[in-house]
Amino acid sequence: MTVRNPLRRRLVLGAPAAALAGALPSLVHAAPVTLLNVSYDVAREFYKDYNKAFAAYWKKTAGEDITLNQSHGGSSKQARAVIEGLDADVITMNQALDIDVVADKGLIAADWAKRLPNNAAPTSSVTMFMVRKGNPKGIKDWSDLAKPGMGVVIPNPKVTGNGRYTYLGAWGSVIKGGGNAAQARELVQKIFANVPVFDGGGRAATTTFAQRSIGDVLCTFESEVQSIVEEFGNRFDVVYPARTVLAENPVAVVDKVVDRKGTRKQAEAYLKYLWSEEAQRIAVKHNLRPRDAKLLAAHAKDFPNVSTFTVDEVFGSWKKAQAEHFNDGGIYDQIMARK
Repeated sequence: MTVRNPLRRRLVLGAPAAALAGALPSLVHAAPVTLLNVSYDVAREFYKDYNKAFAAYWKKTAGEDITLNQSHGGSSKQARAVIEGLDADVITMNQALDIDVVADKGLIAADWAKRLPNNAAPTSSVTMFMVRKGNPKGIKDWSDLAKPGMGVVIPNPKVTGNGRYTYLGAWGSVIKGGGNAAQARELVQKIFANVPVFDGGGRAATTTFAQRSIGDVLCTFESEVQSIVEEFGNRFDVVYPARTVLAENPVAVVDKVVDRKGTRKQAEAYLKYLWSEEAQRIAVKHNLRPRDAKLLAAHAKDFPNVSTFTVDEVFGSWKKAQAEHFNDGGIYDQIMARK
């Protein structure tokens, strides 16, 4: 008869657990750090390439593996998602307002724009027009978008930076051309009366125009041109208005999240590297205007020298523009009530 030894059985069964417990510290140490970048709708391709470059750089310089995740959508909706609990380590937007909104909730330090060069905006773009091949409607400037019967595709300014820039670009073009606020409002009123559908993001607006063939003109960022051509073919022409708004793309660490997760070092490095030569070249590849002056000059044919103005220059600040134009009951709502 076999006599079972319960003590021996406990020791044998306990051996794998003990071995695993001994290995746990090394396993935990080997686990890669994970960052989440919450960004605006049309930046997904740029950050997909940038993430690969940064991961390689970080492995080489810090000896650490890093996993980089992306979340994209209408910029203001993305900002609200962070406020409501989306665990973003960094937020990379196309307007300062959406970062300020998160900062106002105490998740980001109020001085975020002073932490990095260029008011923390490593790239920029401009708002321009995409028209059907041959420009059959003869669109040249903002005033053409206001003509009766024109179909103008613009994402919703209430939830997208792309849409806000278009609105402010049209308004500011009148002011910079010597007009007054009443004339600017009249132009914007007529343009937005010609919008058949308001999409919730810049990429959705592109689909409406390019794939669904709705509208005569798409108002979007210059940086969208390349992706439109790659996806839909060379069926469109680019038109730059006489005056347009400069779209700056600011970035910030979400302080409350990185301090809780212990990822501040990686998150700060991730944003700082956006000003590196490698990252700036990736920006050019994706039709984003680099801050590197030499690189911008070398690609002058890709980035025409157009007359631009900033939101601060015409409207005082993003916060002032938001309060006057886009808050509930503001000028935009008043304009839409008459649509």
